[in-house]
Amino acid sequence: MRTTRTHVSYELKDDVAVIRLNDPTAKVNTLTWQLQSELMAVMEEIWANGAVKGAVLISSKPGNFLAGADIKIIQSANSSEEATGFSRQVQKQLEKFEKSPIPIVAAIHGLCLGGGLELAIACQYRIATKSKNTFLGTPEVKLGLLPGLGGTQRLPKLVGLPEALDMMLTGRNISADRAKKMGLVHQLVDPLGPGTKPAEERTIEYLEEVAVGVAKGIANKQVPLTKEKSLMQKLQDTVMGLGQVRKMIYKTASEKVQKQTKGLYPAPVKIIESVKTGLEHGTKAGYLAESENFGKLTVTSEANALIGLYHGQVTCKKNHFGTPEKDVKRLAILGAGLMGAGIAQVSVHKGLTAILKDTTEESISRGHEQVYKSLNTKVKKRALTSFERDVTMSNLSVQLDYSGFQSADIVIEAVSEDINIKHKVLKEVEAIISPHCIFASNTSTLPIKDIAAASKHPEKVIGMHYFSPVDKMPLLEIITTDETSKDTLASAVSVGLKQGKVIIVVRDSPGFYANRCIFQTMAEAIILLQEGAGPKKLDSLMTSFGYPIGPVSLSDEVGLDIAAHVAENLTKAFGVEGGHSAHTILSDLSERGFKGRKSGKGIYLYEDGTKDRSVNPEAEEILKKYKVAAPPAVSSDSDRQYRVVSRFVNEAVLCLQEGILRNPVEGDIGAVFGCGFPPFHGGPFRFVDSMGAERLVSIMRRFEDVYGNRFTPCQLLLDHAQDPSKKFH
Repeated sequence: MRTTRTHVSYELKDDVAVIRLNDPTAKVNTLTWQLQSELMAVMEEIWANGAVKGAVLISSKPGNFLAGADIKIIQSANSSEEATGFSRQVQKQLEKFEKSPIPIVAAIHGLCLGGGLELAIACQYRIATKSKNTFLGTPEVKLGLLPGLGGTQRLPKLVGLPEALDMMLTGRNISADRAKKMGLVHQLVDPLGPGTKPAEERTIEYLEEVAVGVAKGIANKQVPLTKEKSLMQKLQDTVMGLGQVRKMIYKTASEKVQKQTKGLYPAPVKIIESVKTGLEHGTKAGYLAESENFGKLTVTSEANALIGLYHGQVTCKKNHFGTPEKDVKRLAILGAGLMGAGIAQVSVHKGLTAILKDTTEESISRGHEQVYKSLNTKVKKRALTSFERDVTMSNLSVQLDYSGFQSADIVIEAVSEDINIKHKVLKEVEAIISPHCIFASNTSTLPIKDIAAASKHPEKVIGMHYFSPVDKMPLLEIITTDETSKDTLASAVSVGLKQGKVIIVVRDSPGFYANRCIFQTMAEAIILLQEGAGPKKLDSLMTSFGYPIGPVSLSDEVGLDIAAHVAENLTKAFGVEGGHSAHTILSDLSERGFKGRKSGKGIYLYEDGTKDRSVNPEAEEILKKYKVAAPPAVSSDSDRQYRVVSRFVNEAVLCLQEGILRNPVEGDIGAVFGCGFPPFHGGPFRFVDSMGAERLVSIMRRFEDVYGNRFTPCQLLLDHAQDPSKKFH
């Protein structure tokens, strides 16, 4: 008696078995235990049926072939040995696919990632749709893992060593066109438009029809599995066959990884090691190395942190606040500067209609140009067609007046960080907009309740704090006051999700969450500069701790004038010790014209055409004016790192204690994706769990003895230090 299958089904089309993947419990297919066992049972049946001459593997889900192995399986492993066992088990299953007595055609539409790609490359033939939603990739490195189902062994043989290493070490997605050029897929089919059925449904049916024909063709020897290689390809194969050349590629890849990761991420090293073992010592040794390395990586703190961030992102990409009363489709944006134009860009790119208003022709022209250039860059990279760019641009109108604001569903204000200007535009807008329209402020430090004080409808006022550059930074911090209505919040979150943002929702406070934490970091960094830590040395210390950019470079990127303004507002609000010094020094620098990269001079000097930067000698002279003695007891390299980090972490925990943050998950997501907190630590809350609150408190107490209350641990951190069983996650 055959058990009922729920995830995998198949039917015969002539002498070809069409196997359909469809997990009924999830939006996307992943390689769960259930799906794996059903797929293997189906394959055994098919292989036992002598009448079946070929098979097609396809997903019934729109926009998704197979999005990877189920992370829950990996997390459930209690030891590295258990995870290694999982890897070996699936490796053996996929070896059966590779050695299949009949050809298996993987028909790919939508995401084919991680374990999904490893399954596909174990098949004899791959067809993919040219849909803009079809991507292939090995993103395991982003979770602190490696492709552990045979990927490190099959991929280099399929696409060549350099391409395979690039895919696995970056985790980037590959478009269908690129996959075809690389040899990752054999054939492409065009997606179909809507007809009597929806476009996705028609595309999947057409893909299946083509794949069935190919499977028959392979079985009948009419479709070759390999094509004659060009002279150039034969030459490349010869070159790659030389041990010295491969050795040089491993060395180059290792050096690049070391430079980019500072040795803080173990997965890239293990990927190179696994690939090298297979190519130099044979497939059997390669598979063994892959499974053992996979097992070792699954139990690292880095993988735990990165997987935690992945789950956090999934959570923060959902609207937990209900459906808005009215669907938000039309935006109006006040201010066509970098932020306003960036908000317009991510809005129209996702199909929303936007008005971009400013007060001068020059401003709106510059804003329009910024949006056009960003889309045109995608055209140059072939991510968009010129037609799609022009259609997208047609969703944007730029203007000097408020015409059309009557039909806006939300107005996002991105004007100067001045409460009087914000009050002025709020009053002007409220005289025009419809009763259902929301007013959102993209302020970075001013409390939303202070802005809403000028409103006739404070329940319709909310904060939407974007991060610069808006098209690159994934985080959106939404800020609510006690008066913000539930529908206003639901509407703001729905807009952010449509813009493709990762969202955290925080309670109103000066600086909210992200800038409160960043301010603590910057204030301590300025004090370290006063104590004689050179700018390059300080940046190097923090990047070696795992930050993507050092605090001095970050100040220059943000703009020292903007950093000074933020420091001024937050010093007034909190009176943080050391904060006034930060504001004074930053103001002194910016008033001399040293505003950072945008002015060509900040603490560093910037020259066009070169990445090398030297310290600005005039800025150094200003810093010398504020020089103070560095206490030897807390001035080692490690102390300097922890002085910066501990102030950030303590402020994050204080925000949770005060109810500014809703939970530690959003605190970690906000810190990593908005503030540059090292991803491999998983965010400040996971960092405390991993390090131990007791140890962090003891370090802070040592700093507190020298510097006073700016290093006093908050009560919630002390509570966790006193009870080691307490964890944030």
